[in-house]
Amino acid sequence: MKQCIESTFPDSIDIVKQVNTNADIVTQHPCFSNEAHYRVGRIHLPIAPKCNIQCNFCERNMCATEAIQHPGWTARLLSIGEAVNLVGRIMLTRRDSNFVIGVAGPGDPLANDQTFEALGIIHQQYPQTLKCICTNGLLLEDRLDEIATVGIRAITVTVNATSAEVGEYTYSWVRYEGVTYYGKEAASLLISKQFSGIEKAVDAGFSLKVNTVLVPGINNKEMSLIARKAKQLGASVMNIMPLIPCGKMKELRAPTCEELREARQDCEAIIPQFRRCEQCRADVIYLP
Repeated sequence: MKQCIESTFPDSIDIVKQVNTNADIVTQHPCFSNEAHYRVGRIHLPIAPKCNIQCNFCERNMCATEAIQHPGWTARLLSIGEAVNLVGRIMLTRRDSNFVIGVAGPGDPLANDQTFEALGIIHQQYPQTLKCICTNGLLLEDRLDEIATVGIRAITVTVNATSAEVGEYTYSWVRYEGVTYYGKEAASLLISKQFSGIEKAVDAGFSLKVNTVLVPGINNKEMSLIARKAKQLGASVMNIMPLIPCGKMKELRAPTCEELREARQDCEAIIPQFRRCEQCRADVIYLP
């Protein structure tokens, strides 16, 4: 698989640039465009259970009740075959393909080979359908060739800090190339890989959004710094999400509506803001 991907990488990047030249993906994606949010559907395939970092606000739940909306939660994991069949069944009744197909967990898509296997099959069968991932960015640069090959055109990277001093309060550990890092060393590695990956992905022609979890008292003063860095690296849009208190941050409070509004307003002067995020589950299916 890897040998094949490496041999096709240049063509794949050319295809990404061509697609993004011919169509404004940002305006077509329900998680990039406020206007497209309720007009375009989304299918999240819960096929990526493993994660390579531990965010202090994250609790992954792979047998979660369907009544609660929570990132990283899914009623159950799908096998590659189940994910492909799910898309096929929907395609039978939705020939207009007015939806995106994405992988957003419950772990990190790039830490799971299932992401590439499933999306690769789906892309072969339905090349016209927009495909996307939401990642922490640790492996973004490392797997950029594979990302292009399986038809992904839109990428969301969750960035919660620009400095290791803030990042060490946000992340418990980061595991990269078989080594687990902690504290400022972990945060510094992750942030460096995130920024490098974003820059490389934008240069390759991908549409890119930055997600940021607003944690009062931890990274609230970082919002404008993240916005400036995202803009500098070529991201198209930023999405500031409120903390859902859980994990090691379960005793912290969520930001108020006013705090969230002010953060978005301040950052909107720097980079466009997405304001309709519903903090979807890893298995969400919304078809308008």
